[in-house]
Amino acid sequence: MTAHAHKTNAVRLLESLGIEFELRAYEVDPDDLSAETVAAKIGFPIERTFKTLVVRGDRNGVSLAVVAGNAELDLKALAKATGNRKADLVPLKDVQPLTGYIRGGVTALACKKDYPVVIDEFAQIHDRISVSAGVRGLQILLAPEDYRRAVNGVYAPIARDATAACPTQGPSSGRAHP
Repeated sequence: MTAHAHKTNAVRLLESLGIEFELRAYEVDPDDLSAETVAAKIGFPIERTFKTLVVRGDRNGVSLAVVAGNAELDLKALAKATGNRKADLVPLKDVQPLTGYIRGGVTALACKKDYPVVIDEFAQIHDRISVSAGVRGLQILLAPEDYRRAVNGVYAPIARDATAACPTQGPSSGRAHP
């Protein structure tokens, strides 16, 4: 593995696990942190560019949901996958205190605490996916199974529309904090 110029905690974790990955940097526009914009800037398909959402369930507390950038999180499906009756996105002001990451740079890799991580099952159909490297302006491309292993995550059908993660479908209106 070659040395990387950007040594985020997420990068350090992947290196310590011997996981192969690629870093892609991009110019940050603080007024547009959408997954669509990130995907375009790194030249990677939106359905393979995943966003990490911070969610709190009514029984089991905080978890992280990882869904394709063109998909919308199905909160009911996530609640079921995490053993909750219901789940809601945490308020934006709580994201950094809970994860250690700011909006636009949230990742399940080397998070402040080891929260349960649920990855939408459609990640498995891709050879590589993109996730935040833990800072705005930097994405990590890696195999979905390597990502799942690194975050100790599970796969579940948590996208509102399962076809939203397929490239033949148009983007959904999901705009939760990317």
